[in-house]
Amino acid sequence: MTILSRTEQTGRSMVEMLGVLAIIGVLSVGGISGYSKAMAKFKLTKAQDQITMLLMNIRTAYATSPSYDGLTNSVATDFNIAPSDMVTDSAAGTMNGAFGGAVTVGACDENGAPCATVLASANTASYFFITMADLGREACLSLATSDWGSDGMVGMVVGNTGISSANLPLTLTGGGNDADTLCVAGANQQGTNITWVYY
Repeated sequence: MTILSRTEQTGRSMVEMLGVLAIIGVLSVGGISGYSKAMAKFKLTKAQDQITMLLMNIRTAYATSPSYDGLTNSVATDFNIAPSDMVTDSAAGTMNGAFGGAVTVGACDENGAPCATVLASANTASYFFITMADLGREACLSLATSDWGSDGMVGMVVGNTGISSANLPLTLTGGGNDADTLCVAGANQQGTNITWVYY
């Protein structure tokens, strides 16, 4: 007498596996999108912190001086005025912001200083500027519309357009000198500079 044994195979069908892969794909896309948004917010917060720290350190370093005469990137890096996370080469006085663009500081009486764009009388060493270069459109929009307060701020230059402190913070839209008009990204979504001018 022959006994036939019956074996059952267990496993997942192709349809079930495709369903699992589809769910994993949807979760991955959502995770990547969430991560990208979180990184953009982190960089924006870091850029705002860098500017605020740089501003406070410059004011502290020059508190007993009648002007900001001699303020340059080299001075900012040599005397630890610049936050350490901004300094890329202290010997050359090179600083970069959270978005990767160059950061420049200086007294307003330097050649090429953008201060007179904001206020004609600001073109003296009694004023100083901080420039973040090569910002993308989203970064520019966020930084340009932030409320930087009125404590010693004379104005801001977005691209090549100067805005006095009376017209700040910028609105996102509204025609004329609004952030949407001024923050124009160039190649690779980079290209807009923002300069803050203080006394």
